[in-house]
Amino acid sequence: MPRFEFAPHHPMDYLQILILAVIQGLAELLPVSSSAHVITAEKLMKLDPTTPEMTLLLVMLHTGTMFSTIVYFWSAWKRSYFSSMQGLKTNALWLVVGTALTGIVGYGLITIIKHVFMAHQPDFEIEHLFGNARLVATALAAAGVLIIVSSRIRENPRGELSMGRAALIGAVQGLCLPFRGFSRSGATISAGLIAGVARRRAEEFSFALAVVLTPAVIVREGWRVYKAEVAMNVEQASQFLQLFVPGLVGMVMSFAAGLLALRWLSRWLEGDRWHLFGGYCLVAAMVVLYVG
Repeated sequence: MPRFEFAPHHPMDYLQILILAVIQGLAELLPVSSSAHVITAEKLMKLDPTTPEMTLLLVMLHTGTMFSTIVYFWSAWKRSYFSSMQGLKTNALWLVVGTALTGIVGYGLITIIKHVFMAHQPDFEIEHLFGNARLVATALAAAGVLIIVSSRIRENPRGELSMGRAALIGAVQGLCLPFRGFSRSGATISAGLIAGVARRRAEEFSFALAVVLTPAVIVREGWRVYKAEVAMNVEQASQFLQLFVPGLVGMVMSFAAGLLALRWLSRWLEGDRWHLFGGYCLVAAMVVLYVG
């Protein structure tokens, strides 16, 4: 089976890529934290989740799930966002506000962590925290509790978004940026449910925010890998390009798994089984601690 020197001393083969892609595709769109599951799988396969190369693979797998999200929600978004010019303007404004709050909260926290708590480590990057099993498990457990709490909120079937609710969901999404394990979909949908948004509407807005945010994350991580692996040595440019080959394979697999995961999520969310995802997160947190 072909193997790729995807990271120094950590050759990867297609089987490992397939495993990571399926885990990412399912867990990214289910409210169970893809990062926690992928990081745990990487450790079990003796791969280092903190390296720029592994971060790049994770981002490319995120790209696959982003496309599956667009395909799955496109019809619903056309009805909600493009049915009228006024509806388009209103929903676009809410997405802008939510994304802005994501950036303010997320990168504000990253800055605080980097300059206040890790000031003695000038080369510190937030990705260095991804290998901390205790932190990942804590974030995973917190997401589980939030999901369970939100599942106990009586749904308002007519609950719509508002500027304040969009801002709240965006701010909660920002909390997920530095803390791998704090499920983005679980946290944002739960925040919407607690704020009184109807389940289907909260789900649609949560994943619309994800689609807006993902390209920026891809560019950021791609640039980080480029600087780490290529900038100091032009001759390594071909090696950098080779990193995309296994990533593209994984992207296709994560796309397929993502479509399956979205169907699963919708059924459980709208079928009063949302709390089961929270229970799973609590169990997964204990597994992460054990494996870590």
